[in-house]
Amino acid sequence: MGSAIADAQGGTFGHIREFAVAPSVDAAHVHGIVLKLASSRRRDKPSLVLISQLELSPDGAMQLRKSVQPTPLPEDESFLLLERDLLDQQIIDVHGHKVVRVNDVDLVWENCQEDTPDLSLRIAEVEVGMRGAVRRLLKGLPSTSVDRIASRFGASVIPWDFVDLIDRDPARRVRLKIEQDRLSKMHPSDIADILEELAPAERHALFVSLDEEVAAEALEEVKPKMQQSLIESLDSEQIAGIVEEMDPGAAADLLSELTDERSEAILGEMDPQERQEVEDLLEFAGDSAAGRMTTEYIALTSTALVDQAIAALRDFEGDIDMITDIYLLDEEEKITALVPLVQLLLAAAGTPLTELPHSHLVTCNVDANGRKVAELFDKYNLRSLPVIDKDKHLAGVIHAEQVIALLRANH
Repeated sequence: MGSAIADAQGGTFGHIREFAVAPSVDAAHVHGIVLKLASSRRRDKPSLVLISQLELSPDGAMQLRKSVQPTPLPEDESFLLLERDLLDQQIIDVHGHKVVRVNDVDLVWENCQEDTPDLSLRIAEVEVGMRGAVRRLLKGLPSTSVDRIASRFGASVIPWDFVDLIDRDPARRVRLKIEQDRLSKMHPSDIADILEELAPAERHALFVSLDEEVAAEALEEVKPKMQQSLIESLDSEQIAGIVEEMDPGAAADLLSELTDERSEAILGEMDPQERQEVEDLLEFAGDSAAGRMTTEYIALTSTALVDQAIAALRDFEGDIDMITDIYLLDEEEKITALVPLVQLLLAAAGTPLTELPHSHLVTCNVDANGRKVAELFDKYNLRSLPVIDKDKHLAGVIHAEQVIALLRANH
C-alpha cells in the first residue's frame, strides 16, 4: 500500500490506494490496482490499472506499459477491495475450522520473466497473527524498520486456498459470486461451531449463504437458542426449505420451540409428505422416545431379498450415513428382526434377508423416557433402537447420536 507506480517514461504516475479482486473472474489473483494519481494528473475518481497493464523494471519497480491509460474505478462495487473488505475483517479458516481476523495479506508476483507477456499478482496467504498486526500498527514508518520489528514475531498465516470470506450483504455476495464451496465441505458440527463464533450480523450472512441441505445439517448441530436466532429473520418459505432437508425428528424439535403461529406458518410452506412426518412427531413429548426418534429408516417385508434391500438403500432419500440396520416387518407390519447393513455386503443378491445373521432385537415404547432409552443403548451396546407404538408397529428409530445429544444436554 502506498507504493509508487511509474509511467512508461519513469516519472511517478500515482500511488497504490487499493487492490481490486474480481471473484467472478479469478478469486485467487489481484485483478487490478486502484491508484491515487500524482497531483499533476489528479482526477476526482479513483483510477484502476489492470495487473496485465503493468510491468516490472529491472530493479523491481512497477510501471505502466506504453500507451496504457487507467480507467475510473467502477461504482457498482463489482470488485472485492483487499484493504476495505479483508483487513481487520473476520474470515473462516476452513482448514483449522475456526474464525480469525485478518491483519495482513501476502501478495506474490508471478510471470516476472522477460519472455512472459503478462504479469500476475497472486494472493498467497493471509496473516492472522502478531507479525501482521505489528506491521499494520507501524504503517507509515520506513519499511526496513517495520520489517525488522515485525520479524521478531513468528508467522501465523493461512493459505488463501483455505479462506472463505464473510460478507454481511447477501446481495453483494451473489453479485460478486463469492461462494462457500470450502465451508460447505466441512463437517456440520464444525460449521455450527463457526456460526456460534461469529457476531450476529456475520452469522446471519453466512447462514443464508449456505445451500438448504448444508444449512439444515448445521442447524441440527447448534443449540436451540442459536437455532431460533438463525431463523428469526428468515421468512416462512425460506425456513420451510431448510426444515424439509432436516431429519424429521430434529425438525420437530426445532418447530416445537417456536410459537404456534410461527410453526404453523412454516408447516404450511412445506411439501405435504414432509409436513405430515413432522406433524406426527410434534404430537409426542420432547423427552419421550417418540420425541427423540426419526421416521427416516428402511423397513422391508420379511420375504425381501438382499438385492431388494440394496435397491431400497439406493432409493433412500434421507441421511444414508445414519442407516446401520434394515428392519424386517411381518404381514401386520410388526418388527420381527433387524439385519446389520454389513451383512448385505457378504451375501448373494438373491438371498432372503431372513437367512442372514440378525442382530439381537431390542425395542422400546413410544412413551419411554430419555433415561430408559440411554440405559438400553448402554446395556446392549446399540447403534440404533426401534421405537414401537401400542400396537407393536414400528413408529421410528432412535440413533446413537440422538442419545449422545441427550446425555450432553443433561450434563
